[in-house]
Amino acid sequence: MPQTQPTARTAALALLNGVLGEGRLLSELLPGLPALTRLQPADRAAAQRLATETLRGLERADRVLKPYLQKAPPLAVRNILRLATVELCTGGAAHGVVNEAVGLTAAGKRTQTYKGLVNAVLRRVAEEGPAQWPRLRVPQLPRWLRDPLSQAWGRAAVGAMEAAHFAGAPLDLTARGDAQAVAAATGGTLLPTGSVRLAGSVQVTALPGYDSGDWWVQDAAAALPVRLLGDVAGLDVLDMCAAPGGKTLQLAAGGARVTALDSNAARLARVEENLARTGLTATVVAGDAMEHAGSYDAILLDAPCSATGTIRRHPDLPLAKRGDGINELIGLQAAMIDHALSLLRPGGRLVFCTCSLIPDEGECQVDTALERHPGLRVLPAEAPGIEAAWRSSEGGLRLRPDFWPDKGGMDGFYMAVLGV
Repeated sequence: MPQTQPTARTAALALLNGVLGEGRLLSELLPGLPALTRLQPADRAAAQRLATETLRGLERADRVLKPYLQKAPPLAVRNILRLATVELCTGGAAHGVVNEAVGLTAAGKRTQTYKGLVNAVLRRVAEEGPAQWPRLRVPQLPRWLRDPLSQAWGRAAVGAMEAAHFAGAPLDLTARGDAQAVAAATGGTLLPTGSVRLAGSVQVTALPGYDSGDWWVQDAAAALPVRLLGDVAGLDVLDMCAAPGGKTLQLAAGGARVTALDSNAARLARVEENLARTGLTATVVAGDAMEHAGSYDAILLDAPCSATGTIRRHPDLPLAKRGDGINELIGLQAAMIDHALSLLRPGGRLVFCTCSLIPDEGECQVDTALERHPGLRVLPAEAPGIEAAWRSSEGGLRLRPDFWPDKGGMDGFYMAVLGV
């Protein structure tokens, strides 16, 4: 049989199979997936959007499909049904969606015998699914994550976080200079903390100011740790885990002499690309943070973590992973804090942060660091737009996806300023 030309749905299905069948993250699949690389840019974007929306609405899709399936078909068939169900229930044209789903089923050696089932089920979904969809509950996190988060923050808060995850995330920009001017040029809204937020689907490279490097993409929560350092002009600052580089750009824009360190040379290439686009400068170093030597006025440690605060942007994360390795990450974070403190000059400041919702990767890390290091103290966390509800008992800031519900939410983050 001749190989058919891939479509956005073909590629979206391959992404779903990779996440749900192989436990791989979208970020791992996107760079080299053949079904994706053969598409035009607009179709690649559509494929990624379809896969992301299906993962975000997976629980609802399964609830819609359940009455029409006597027993669960193979995963590849279920993923075809899920992909089509999300499209059908969110405004997709029934004829095109059902026909291509049947075609995808017929094209696979292991799925072709299910094409009749797929056709029959999806025709029922097309008739009844759109009315059911909005009445179904907001999809919940898997138990491996929902249970500890409920213990930490309460069931009501977790429910609000899940609503934020299901809503997805707008696009936030950090301005190189005048944020109000960037907001005016892009049609965005200036947030209280200084980020610019754009609603709706946006083609980043087509926005005013992209080519001239007036801004870069960075969630409002992720932009806050650098702002806690205040005036960094003329300071020697280490961005200890720099890639993809948003915080390096902030530090450089603030006039710091920045060393951008990361162990991943490929990801550092993105840092260098963004430095070139924005006309900013930093010393980019590929290396192991735990072996780095030097002396700095300030250090930013955005430590490796579970990334559970980014689920509204990355709904694949709790589905591809099962919490394995978090204990190892917690140990690494503690070791990195200790090493970072050894690189600080007297009177220096360390901002420790993680994009995690798990207290062991945030508040608890600071508590135990204070026990290990007599004389270490938590400095006031101050920056424009900080709200009282964000402050945690040990002196840091706890940001959650359900904060700013009227503004579109934010990534989950923890951050604290430590002084020696």
